Amino acid sequence: MSGGVYGGDEVGALVFDLGSMSFRAGYAGEDTPKADIPSSLGVIEEAEIAMDTDDIKKEPVKEYRIDTNSLRVPRKGMEIQTFLKDGMIENWDMFEQMIDYTYKKHIQSESQEHPVMMSEASWNVRGKRERLTELMFEKYNVPAFFLCKNAVLSAFANGRSTGLVLDSGATHTTAVPVYDGYVLGQAIVKSPLAGDFISLECRKLMEEVNIDVVPPYMISSKEPVNESQTPKWKKKDIPEVTTSFHNYMVKDVLQDFAASVLQVSDVPFEESGADSMPCTHYEFPNGYHRDFGEERIKIPEMLFDPSHIKDVPSNTMLSMGHVITTSVGMCDIDIRPSLYSSVIVVGGNSLLNGFTDRLNRDLSNKTPSAMRLKLLAATGSTERRFSCWIGGSILASLGSFQQMWISKQEYDEGGKNCIEKKCP
Repeated sequence: MSGGVYGGDEVGALVFDLGSMSFRAGYAGEDTPKADIPSSLGVIEEAEIAMDTDDIKKEPVKEYRIDTNSLRVPRKGMEIQTFLKDGMIENWDMFEQMIDYTYKKHIQSESQEHPVMMSEASWNVRGKRERLTELMFEKYNVPAFFLCKNAVLSAFANGRSTGLVLDSGATHTTAVPVYDGYVLGQAIVKSPLAGDFISLECRKLMEEVNIDVVPPYMISSKEPVNESQTPKWKKKDIPEVTTSFHNYMVKDVLQDFAASVLQVSDVPFEESGADSMPCTHYEFPNGYHRDFGEERIKIPEMLFDPSHIKDVPSNTMLSMGHVITTSVGMCDIDIRPSLYSSVIVVGGNSLLNGFTDRLNRDLSNKTPSAMRLKLLAATGSTERRFSCWIGGSILASLGSFQQMWISKQEYDEGGKNCIEKKCP
């Protein structure tokens, strides 16, 4: 019997998309995910509880805080951790907590009612794929399951089955060639120049210009300040927090700063022309505000010209344009034209002002003149941030996809190895 036993189109499939910044979940066929939860969790090591009265062994009990409202409350001893490492699931206990929470709070339905389509990193390893399949069928009892590479889903979301997906997210920027719905694994190129790198550079800038970034959780009230004065604000009475919590909250302010102030210059940055750049005004949570001029160009410039990065030999890092040309260069010569003619730009970091225009310019200079270059980038921020989820939503709701699922029956007969056969 084929996989499409469980009832076809009437059953709403769920789409789960794991990103290093946030975890997206929702029903297939909808435009946007129902839930967009931070991938970081607050972990509180509780007091040890004796498992057995006569047994001396004690188990530390962990308490997890999930989702923005619960995560951003300052609590004593709460560490901020994530279940992902290099885009793959590392901490399975935390991952299960995340799935439990999503079913209970956002989906509000039983897991055995809905087939699940889940995204995975394009370089995911066999062991982790099998373990995930086992978890979904054994613990959550899903009627059907499918794993799909996130680059393939992003390509589908942009109406393509072949193209080069440049995904610039929080932890890394990757170029992944997709041909006819399959990822060409040998040509994946990764660069650490991404959203977290930008946040880190913003933090260095704040230290250089002596701006103390005070996250909102510390502030109970503030007074308006003049240009010359130092900000006056009152500290909230809060428990002593961990360094990881404080850093997480500071990073949130820096991400807002980056999104509001930074601008990618459409031509390579030169010190001389920087003074003529218009300034942008920004107010920090504690009331301090100032104008930012050339700094707002300088930081994102590092994505496109790594020679501007201090303390790092420039030849060790690949710029955005280089990531793409290197990846295409590793592919078969016959398919290079079709990759260059569909360069798909996705990921939250690609939403920096001017990112796609500059990328287009850089690539035009690097692409062989015989090649036709076409950049595809959704104009809306939602489509670019959630492209992978949207691709999953489209795919899982297609009638023609319904025989692709791994059904519970197939899993019971073939075990967890069936993931390698059915999900390329």
